[in-house]
Amino acid sequence: MRLLLVEDDLMVGESVQKGLRQDGFAVDWVQDGEAAELALENGVYDLVVLDLGLPRKDGIDVLSGLRAKENSVPVLILTARDAVPDRVRGLDRGADDYLIKPFDLDELAARVRALLRRRAGRAEPLMRHGDLVLNPATHEASLAGTPLALSAREFALLEALLDRPGAVLSRAQLEERIYGWGEEIESNTVEVYVHSLRKKLGTGFIRNVRGVGYMIPRRG
Repeated sequence: MRLLLVEDDLMVGESVQKGLRQDGFAVDWVQDGEAAELALENGVYDLVVLDLGLPRKDGIDVLSGLRAKENSVPVLILTARDAVPDRVRGLDRGADDYLIKPFDLDELAARVRALLRRRAGRAEPLMRHGDLVLNPATHEASLAGTPLALSAREFALLEALLDRPGAVLSRAQLEERIYGWGEEIESNTVEVYVHSLRKKLGTGFIRNVRGVGYMIPRRG
């Protein structure tokens, strides 16, 4: 899953980006409101972690502009503004959650996972597809009760496909979901991970739609 972090405090931003990446998320980081608006124009993000007190454009204005464009990407406000009116205002402007600084990184990651589940229409924390079970919180996977050894990238690619069973995702879309800015992508990266996953899950589990991309079929 790919996240946008909007935070002008360097220490907080570095800590959050590092922590969320360790939790398996691809995280892009911008440090002012106008840069956030530019980044959000490409529509690749699964969730936004948004500070309010930003240079160039306040976070509330960024949020309001996002919702005015009918962009429904989940937004988690992360701010030192702890007064009740500030929280009410943020939620009423379209935020999905609100976390006060200082905060615990584990709680932030748990809230992110909860919002992503809600966006996908899932209540259960585990992702299931037949005999395959993924646990996004622990990055553990099993097939028919047997643990699967997956690399971080394999897990991220599989999670992206399972998030939208039946939908065909192109190679570019999958790269966008599992890589952040500045991370080197080799030309055949997606193909290599798909090949490895097929060896572990069965050749028919991930289907190739020629000239379009990859998909995991819906279960009937």
